[in-house]
Amino acid sequence: MEPQRTIKREIAYSGIGLHTGNETTITFIPAPVNTGVKFVRTDLTNKPEITADITQVVDIARGTTIGRGQVKIHTVEHILASLGGLGIDNLIIEVNANEPPVGDGSALPFVRTLSDSGLELQNEPKRYYTFKEPCWAEENGALLVVMPASEFKIYFTIDYNHPALGAQFASFNINEDTFLRQIASARTFCFLHEVESLQRQGLIKGGSLDNAVVIGEKNILKEDLRFKDEFVRHKILDLMGDLFLLGAPLKGSVMALKSGHALNVKLVKKMKKLVDRTKEGSISRATSDISTSPPLDIGDIQKILPHRYPFLLVDKILELVEDKRAVGLKNVTGNEYFFAGHFPEHPVMPGVLVIESMAQVAGTLMLSKPENRKKLAYFMGIDNVKFRKPVKPGDQLLVEVKVIKLKAKTGKVGAKASVDGKVVAEAELMFSLVEE
Repeated sequence: MEPQRTIKREIAYSGIGLHTGNETTITFIPAPVNTGVKFVRTDLTNKPEITADITQVVDIARGTTIGRGQVKIHTVEHILASLGGLGIDNLIIEVNANEPPVGDGSALPFVRTLSDSGLELQNEPKRYYTFKEPCWAEENGALLVVMPASEFKIYFTIDYNHPALGAQFASFNINEDTFLRQIASARTFCFLHEVESLQRQGLIKGGSLDNAVVIGEKNILKEDLRFKDEFVRHKILDLMGDLFLLGAPLKGSVMALKSGHALNVKLVKKMKKLVDRTKEGSISRATSDISTSPPLDIGDIQKILPHRYPFLLVDKILELVEDKRAVGLKNVTGNEYFFAGHFPEHPVMPGVLVIESMAQVAGTLMLSKPENRKKLAYFMGIDNVKFRKPVKPGDQLLVEVKVIKLKAKTGKVGAKASVDGKVVAEAELMFSLVEE
């Protein structure tokens, strides 16, 4: 299981709110593990906090508004989608007005700001929600369904009776790369005939053709779409933001037909009830996928592996699920012995040692079983090795191994090493288990 994430340093972004038109600055601040995401209204006395949770949703008129009492923050969905797309679990978000900046109408300004800060991996497993049975909501011809799945997928269909828009369909396996390339830059949109109505309601005071795609009677004003299907992609972006309010990342296939904020929120509330009832033990339809094995520190690892300095290349095991998978952490410091010669003027961790770190995480997984504690794990083979990025001093190497095949005396695992969420190496490793 992946570790939780926050950002490396405080960073801010300024602009105007889409609906309120207020000048506002939003400041992202790193937060400890298990904090979740909390908004802070710094412009108000006592700086009240609002947790990014479905129970805090107070309005869904042309956006998702969260609040507590009289304190509100409007249009939070693009920020929350950015956090979900980047895999950020813990963050304090200070806002000095009642709405975040609209930017260009997409999640891209927030993604760029957060990426400039850098992502920080934390020493606590990430939590996921999975559902063992379908969960759905529908109203006025719109439908939203979550189906059990091991990954996060979204299938979305929109169908507007308009010559320039019509029906659009898109589907994505949602991960950081897909989000950044395919979804984050999709902008909000509205129809020209809606503008006067929205203005009478006191909305879109900060709206313009620079931060929204406006659709006229027969064509799109200022035709400069970022994708041919930018409209359905933006609906996926909004859905991701609303799903973030569940409180933990989702593993499931989400199928949406003409869904908007109202139906999104309706389904997330239903999902949240299932999760809460599961925690109380009354049903088994939803689960919180949280590792039950405690992290293993260096002392625990040395009780399992025979390796010692300078060849022990795993500092901590974040997750260990017997016969299935393990996640380990190696802090690559500037004091590593191999940097003295590889290379003095351009230090890079040797690829063979990245593979060795993968092997040691896999070895911990295999040798942690009581019946294997008196054995050694020897390499039998390495297949499909790929090195994608160099590993340098200061990097935190996250290694994930998954069992492909496991027998009494042999094993095969798939291994992946990453730094800051980017894959640096991957391989398939074969082992033989022998007596000491």
